Amino acid sequence: MIAIQDVWKAKKRIAPVVGRTPLLHCPALSEQAKGSVYLKLESMHAIGAFKIRGAANKILSLAKDEQKRGVTTYSTGNHGLAVAYVAKQIGTKAVICVSRRVPKAKADAIRKFGGKLEIYGDSQDEAGQRCFELQRKYGMTVIEPFDDPEVIAGQGTIGLELLEEQPDIDAAVVPLSGGGLISGIALALKANRPDMKVIGVSMERSAAMFESQKAGRPIELQESDTLADSLLGGIGLENRHTFEMVKRYVDETILVNETMIADGMTFMMDEHRLVTEGAAAVGVGALLHNILPVSGNNTAMIISGKNVDLSAFYKVVKV
Repeated sequence: MIAIQDVWKAKKRIAPVVGRTPLLHCPALSEQAKGSVYLKLESMHAIGAFKIRGAANKILSLAKDEQKRGVTTYSTGNHGLAVAYVAKQIGTKAVICVSRRVPKAKADAIRKFGGKLEIYGDSQDEAGQRCFELQRKYGMTVIEPFDDPEVIAGQGTIGLELLEEQPDIDAAVVPLSGGGLISGIALALKANRPDMKVIGVSMERSAAMFESQKAGRPIELQESDTLADSLLGGIGLENRHTFEMVKRYVDETILVNETMIADGMTFMMDEHRLVTEGAAAVGVGALLHNILPVSGNNTAMIISGKNVDLSAFYKVVKV
């Protein structure tokens, strides 16, 4: 079981690599919600996404000989960016396995941050098969995208920052994919405030964690095209941590359609002049369409990343 002490340890461990991100009050969304809405801008990290927290905590926790042999991971994009970036900071090699669905912008960014890219299969799960082949062949350490105690604890540092910066929040809205982000945040928040409401938001297409929770066990789904491509991917049929943590800590999950996601992305550009990827805009889209149960709350909304192909982004927001 992952404990709040693990999140505090992660906060100290990643401090040399990971900076705090801004918490921005949003008047327009606050009016919509009839409360106070704050945007936690995880898009402001060096890699443009929250994933740097979990990757840093995991890689920095490895023994020196493990770091020397190198690391590998499978990803829908942002986790691969994070592993490549952190590995470069400590001088170790990183091989990032992605599927053919990963947008070119994210693939190019992985290369820019020093990761060796391998494109394999049509889903995150298929890319993962190649990742474990590298582990068996070269002794590299697999940095799991979400279902790993150190990764979860690293993402949980967001929750600690929220409580430090705005201790009167009573609801958190978090994008939901494999569950590493929401599990860590929910653990950190509820360990300090058991009455805190934690709401996950995913897309209607291929929402693996949502469907797995409905089924009562981890299941596989075929991936579909969506603006929230970073939320694609399975949760693993042998899921060890996040399935149970989501079941235990998350109060409700909301699904949004593609129009809502696009509206969220457009709002962030119009209102705050911020490029926001579809996965990061799901909560904003849900609130704009009045399907998010946070009326009257002081709400923190996690804006998880900004790594989107700009040509596709401009088509969505019609800039």
